[in-house]
Amino acid sequence: MKKLVIGILSLLGTASLYAQQTEESITIRSASGTEEVISLPAGMVSETDSLYLDWISKNYINIGENCDPAAANPEVSDSLYMDRLQRIPAIIEMPYNEVVRKFIDMYATRLRQKVAFMLSANNFYMPIFEEALDLYDLPLELKYLPVIESALNPMAASRQGAVGLWQFMLNTGKIYGLKVTSLVDERRDPVKSTRAAARYLKDLYDIYHDWNLVLAAYNCGPGTINKAIRRADGEKDFWALYNYLPKETRGYVPAFIAANYIMTYYCEHNISPMEMKMPEGTDTIHISRPLHLQQVASVCNISMDELRALNPEFKKDVIPGNEQPYALRLPSNMMSYFIDHEDSIYNYKPDTYLTRRNTVDIPEPKAVYHRIRNGETLGGIAQKYGVSVAQLRRLNGIRGSNIRAGKSIRIR
Repeated sequence: MKKLVIGILSLLGTASLYAQQTEESITIRSASGTEEVISLPAGMVSETDSLYLDWISKNYINIGENCDPAAANPEVSDSLYMDRLQRIPAIIEMPYNEVVRKFIDMYATRLRQKVAFMLSANNFYMPIFEEALDLYDLPLELKYLPVIESALNPMAASRQGAVGLWQFMLNTGKIYGLKVTSLVDERRDPVKSTRAAARYLKDLYDIYHDWNLVLAAYNCGPGTINKAIRRADGEKDFWALYNYLPKETRGYVPAFIAANYIMTYYCEHNISPMEMKMPEGTDTIHISRPLHLQQVASVCNISMDELRALNPEFKKDVIPGNEQPYALRLPSNMMSYFIDHEDSIYNYKPDTYLTRRNTVDIPEPKAVYHRIRNGETLGGIAQKYGVSVAQLRRLNGIRGSNIRAGKSIRIR
């Protein structure tokens, strides 16, 4: 068993208890009066309607006391925004402009509850993110990329098919070793998807050597960035490429800057993190046989909602351990009980929960007979039933073609 104290892995993302309606774009008005509409990243417009996330919010979340909660967002001057951004210890450039301010204002006003919910999960996901980023020698401020990608919800799925905390598309996920089958989607696995994202980000940096371009490429793909560079006569600065990029990508880097800002200076905006009343920790045990989460829930007396939250990669609640060993995550205080009752768990109603059959007997066909009438021939009967004369001879022991009216002949 490998111990990893990260609490419930899938409770991030905004539960329906705290859902907020958002628009899908913002409008920027330039000094000359022209308006530009910028699409918002998926994590800023997502709404979670998951029943089990709602269950978690009701069972594990309290309003925190780290900051003084207030409904009003204080006025902040441009100079103070600039000063705060420059004081964030970061390798990635975080300049200030009107677009960045728009995104900060959105997090600090319309998305205040979502920010409070995401802050409550820092103690659980951020260590996973930081460990992977440090392993690949990447800037630690990238840990806030899932804030704009998925609102820190491992179950998030975009309309384009991107899934998980880091919003991997199917093909990109497979390139970086994330397995996707009808039963398992490792894009939902916080640990595996984070390692994959770190490798992908490192590969993008080896291409562009500029972190803002890496972020843009993560959003719209290297092909789109390369086209923008060609259209801009080889320019490789994000802000110089700004007008050549898709609308969502134009807002992606400003949203990333805003996410770093709000996750650092939330107290200054009177946002109070929600507090988690979480289990003390979790452990994993490897499963090498087919197992349904309901079998574990019933024998171990643990709710299915909590099991799903701990194991979001199992799409249909089935662990296909016979295919390869998979890690099942449980609360630490449940591990010894699972081990002591392992046989009882596997033997609990397998015919009900594991209905996939290994073999199937093919029933013998029911015999069909025909009563011979006057004038009928063997060939005519064969033609009538769509069978061969040879088959009729074989089934009935007939050597020639003579048959007698009134007798029954087997057809099949």
